[in-house]
Amino acid sequence: MKRCAWATREPLLTYHDKEWGTPRHDERTLFEFLVLEGAQAGLSWETILRKRAAYRKAFARFDPKKVARFGPRDVARLTADAGIVRNRAKITSAITNAKAFITVAEEHGSFDAYVTPFRDPVELSRDLRKRGFRFVGPTITQSFMEAVGLLNHHEKGCYRRSAGRRTPV
Repeated sequence: MKRCAWATREPLLTYHDKEWGTPRHDERTLFEFLVLEGAQAGLSWETILRKRAAYRKAFARFDPKKVARFGPRDVARLTADAGIVRNRAKITSAITNAKAFITVAEEHGSFDAYVTPFRDPVELSRDLRKRGFRFVGPTITQSFMEAVGLLNHHEKGCYRRSAGRRTPV
């Protein structure tokens, strides 16, 4: 069975086969991928996948309402947590993004309703930044859109190519 070229070993293989590019609508899942994609900046996705369980524990199972209430003690706790990427800017951006996520969800009925119409990662990045999100540059937003099935970038010949919501750009 042919897969995308990057899915060569675990945990990437299972992630590719079971998650990547699958349309996601659950708010917590969307928030999780937004946080994880931001944490991944400058690192490999494999590194983040290996830390995913620790992220779920550290970030209240990605409940944006709980993360939005994190304060200085939580930032100190997270910067000391060896299970996650201990970059203060990435940690504080997750908290900032939780607050912005809630605001956007309230304004649009859900974050999913807000993000679904976007087809261009650059436009999404620009709009997210305008709304106060951080660590959401075009590369991160493209990765987010691919991960949650907003863009279908499975390679030609990959058995999961038809799994995405949208056609390749």
